[in-house]
Amino acid sequence: MPSYNSWSISFGGGIPFMQQADLKSIQSGNTLVGYSAYFSIDKALSHTFGLKLQYDRGETRQGYFNTKDAAPANAAANLQVAGRTQYDGISLIGDVNLSNLLRRVDRKADFRWAIHGYAGVGVLAYRAYQKDEFGQRLMTENKPFKFNSLFGQAGAGLKYKISNRVDIEGRLMYVVTGDDAFDGGGDQYSAVNSISAKHSDNFFNATLGLSINLGKNANHIMWVDPLKDIYNRIDELETKVDNIQLCKSGDADNDGVCDDWDRQLDTPAGARVDGAGVALDVDMDGVIDLYDKCVTVPGPVENNGCPTTTSNNGLVSENETKLDGIEFDLNSDRILPSSNPILNSAISYINSSNDSYTVVGATDTRGTDAYNQTLSERRASNVKQYLINNGVQSSRIDIQGNGKHDLKYPECDPASKCPEWKNRANRRVYFKAK
Repeated sequence: MPSYNSWSISFGGGIPFMQQADLKSIQSGNTLVGYSAYFSIDKALSHTFGLKLQYDRGETRQGYFNTKDAAPANAAANLQVAGRTQYDGISLIGDVNLSNLLRRVDRKADFRWAIHGYAGVGVLAYRAYQKDEFGQRLMTENKPFKFNSLFGQAGAGLKYKISNRVDIEGRLMYVVTGDDAFDGGGDQYSAVNSISAKHSDNFFNATLGLSINLGKNANHIMWVDPLKDIYNRIDELETKVDNIQLCKSGDADNDGVCDDWDRQLDTPAGARVDGAGVALDVDMDGVIDLYDKCVTVPGPVENNGCPTTTSNNGLVSENETKLDGIEFDLNSDRILPSSNPILNSAISYINSSNDSYTVVGATDTRGTDAYNQTLSERRASNVKQYLINNGVQSSRIDIQGNGKHDLKYPECDPASKCPEWKNRANRRVYFKAK
């Protein structure tokens, strides 16, 4: 399995706004702008979850202008109290990659955008100042780091992947200080802090920053499709198995049965065989399935294994083709590696005949008509492209999507009525002669 980077550092800056305190950053048409900055060391524990050890530094600025409420007894009628708070915070923050929880696993494009959710707790130290109507600046609170000076913050961020090493991110965090004196209005019983009762001094912090991904590997795990590696591993194992020489005596006809046990050493290429290496002839009419146009219905050799009289106007049903085993995962148009031998057999079958065919795609009954119609067309299109890429003339193949109205097991409507193996059999592709 590939290795991925899991460490990074992040830093950025922004503007804090205090809107739920007695002294506010936006009040009566006036806006007092502070600043904030952060630095964090980040560790991704999986493609969806990580932890941040973050240091925050900033200053909020807030005021109380021309209030209509009762002013403190020691203030003028047109009260103009200004406060500012310089703060430092150290916190441990959980990071949830919401986009990786919701991505479609069959998406082929690289991920460039991601939504993250954050929540954490830490300790807070601050120095709060107040400037009164006479311009005097007074320190109203000086609170150092203590174990009981807890604060919390939570919010969301939108990340964009600039390169494998650098991400840019905008965040909006809500900071809960848990301290009524944080806004610079004095202690919780002061005149300013009695203007609006029970207002906690929390604030919003909007920031823009960068994340630098560390490590020797190409990609960071937070930008990884969780199932991409599994698919790659399956393909790799399929290739390795194909390349292993299992038979010491050899396999002259490449049918998967060693010559020591093969009762038919000249099996045609692409023919399915039984355990003894004999080409399959399901209807036992003397025409092996590879060349039999009616696999399940006996017929003479001179009519390619089909009855001399038919009532289906020349249509070849899916049970009479070499594509019975082409099935798909739920909500996916990806051809599974296990289907390649069946498709290769179909290529030989088509190239040995003079007919043209329609590749028909179908789905199970989950989802809407429109979605399943599009999905069935994509499945048929992928099978057609595989055949063309491996030697079938494109003019002999077209596609048809039947959506969820072409069920191999009609009793599976709705899908909850059936076991999963029947629903999987309904998600399929088969041929129809033109």
